[in-house]
Amino acid sequence: MKYISLILLFLLIQINTAAEEWQVKKDENNLVKFISSTPLLDFEGITNNIDGFMYWEGSNLFGAKNKVYFEVDLNTVKTGIGKRDRDMREDVLETDKWPKSYFTGSIIEYQQIDSTTYNVIAQGSLFIHGVEKQMKIPAKIILNDGTLKVISKFSIYLKDFNIEAPSLMAFIKVAEEIKLELSFFLQNIDLRQN
Repeated sequence: MKYISLILLFLLIQINTAAEEWQVKKDENNLVKFISSTPLLDFEGITNNIDGFMYWEGSNLFGAKNKVYFEVDLNTVKTGIGKRDRDMREDVLETDKWPKSYFTGSIIEYQQIDSTTYNVIAQGSLFIHGVEKQMKIPAKIILNDGTLKVISKFSIYLKDFNIEAPSLMAFIKVAEEIKLELSFFLQNIDLRQN
């Protein structure tokens, strides 16, 4: 009888423990873009190859013990010029050693703007080129028809990740500041089915 009571108690806890997990939805409209500048020109690197998840416990959006993890395959970033792409992968980012960049952390602040829109701050570790840096990253999250759309804009500095600013032409170096723009979709995963 004692064991049956413990099993029933365990099942009751499992049923009442709500959790949410949202995974990145493969979508051609996902966008990860970096913008780099030189005195003469700006150029962009673009991919839609982003993966990851958001997870939290409880029924409130971004509830307790929340976690976020997103990664980008750097070998899929395209700038529109094949040689520049190859040089970026081989000489600058060294994707043979570090093919992915990722962010892992949690949402530490959120503010509801309207019934479907939230401004959030995620705090955690951004990994690029073998280096992890603690960062706070702002984002807007929009809930619409069972999907979450994440929009974020922030900057990084090449020196923070031991990346030497490459030259595009003989004496023109890329700026240290790289602007990042992300826009991607997540779909809810029903954890009760697992």
